[in-house]
Amino acid sequence: MSLTAFQVPAPRSAMLVRRRIATYFVGGVEQIPGLVDALGCLVHDLSVDVRDGVRESTMTCAVLIAADEVEPLLERLRTLRAVVSSELL
Repeated sequence: MSLTAFQVPAPRSAMLVRRRIATYFVGGVEQIPGLVDALGCLVHDLSVDVRDGVRESTMTCAVLIAADEVEPLLERLRTLRAVVSSELL
């Protein structure tokens, strides 16, 4: 009886990188919980600028995310009704 050894590579977790994202939205402070929920990842820094009389507000954040998840995150944010645009900084 002979033994056969197989080399199975260990699964590698995706390396997380820090990315800064800017999201421009309408609807004021009522939209913030939905925006934060849509992030769905570890947020290191979050800043929201909502001003009276200004049509668009801004949310900027630094998130820790795998490189291949950045574009799906931006697309997820862009699908929200209140979001005008979302992009990497």
